[in-house]
This record gives sequence, structure tokens and C-alpha cells, in this order.
Amino acid sequence: MTEHELIDAARDVQERAHVPYSEYPVGAALETADGEVFVGCNLENANFSNSLHAEEVAVAEAVKNGHREFSRLAVSSGRRDAVTPCGMCRQTLTEFCDDDLVVRCDEGEGEEPTEYTLGELLPNTITQETLE
Repeated sequence: MTEHELIDAARDVQERAHVPYSEYPVGAALETADGEVFVGCNLENANFSNSLHAEEVAVAEAVKNGHREFSRLAVSSGRRDAVTPCGMCRQTLTEFCDDDLVVRCDEGEGEEPTEYTLGELLPNTITQETLE
């Protein structure tokens, strides 16, 4: 899948987001090491702490299907504002991904996505080794 197709997958899944409170749909497309792509969208709840973020949903779907190694993530919001994963999602990604995971953030039509690595977005993270 090309990098633009990965962004498109993140955009497409936004249509399924449940966002009655923020009205801020987010989609994520997570590519596994073997090239399979899993998508997720945000699912809000009136008790905000029970809401699910798009990146978490994509990770959960991939892990549920037996994947534990990932190469790229694309994130897009309905505003095309280069949204990045929040701190909680960054920590969830760190559980399964190395610092070099590529994270592409949608800037909108005709614009190149902003690109980060997970290590840039979350340096000095909490890992299993940290807890030992």
C-alpha cells in the first residue's frame, strides 16, 4: 500500500466514527510488518473516559487478528489538521512498536502529510524494561 493509500484508508474510516460530543472524527490506518492494514475510528461515550481513540481501535483490531509488529501508521481528522496521536495512544503504540514506527499525519488534499517517528512523538517512554 502506498503512503497516500494509507492516508486514504484513515480518511475513509472517519465516516464510521461516533463523535456526537466533539464532532471531531478521527481515523487511523495501521500497517503490519507483513503489509496488512487495520483501521480504527474514534468512538465517543457520554462518560468521556470510556471513549476509544482511533489509534487504539486500530491496534486492538490488529492484535485481535494476531499481529504484533507494525511498520506505519496514518492518522487523519475531519479537519485535515495534521492531528497526531495523543499521549495515551502513543503509549499504547509503544507497547507494540519500536521508536522508528513511521507516523504520518494528514495535512489535507494536495499537501504532503507531516511525518514523525514514534520515538520523536514520545521520547523516554515507559516500557516493559522500565518496569523491571
